[in-house]
Amino acid sequence: MTPAQFNAFCSTLPHTTHVVQWGGADVWKVGARLFAAMWADGGKNAGITFKVSALGYEILSQQPGLRPAPYMASRGMTWVQWYSDASMGAKELKLYLRQSYDLVLAGMPRKQRVALGATACFGPERAR
Repeated sequence: MTPAQFNAFCSTLPHTTHVVQWGGADVWKVGARLFAAMWADGGKNAGITFKVSALGYEILSQQPGLRPAPYMASRGMTWVQWYSDASMGAKELKLYLRQSYDLVLAGMPRKQRVALGATACFGPERAR
């Protein structure tokens, strides 16, 4: 996935913001919380980093082309980094980016989701 494709996809998700930080990474946030980042400089941390469930972390971090996310995984967070399409292409990667977005949004306090206008994502029972 190219930086243009990554940014184009992430921009379609509601309530997101984009910043460039951490030495030139394209960073995507929902409600000021990180859900995806891409380092495209070709350095040792080049790739797309995203949040996954605990089970997803156990499975994905062992797959070719994926690894525990530098920095985040070493601090006990369930984040992985995609660095090649050896076992996951762009279509599957987009599904995981959306899941990362959903996980981060679901982890926010209700009040913050309401302020974003993101309550529809969780149905009426969670919007109260």
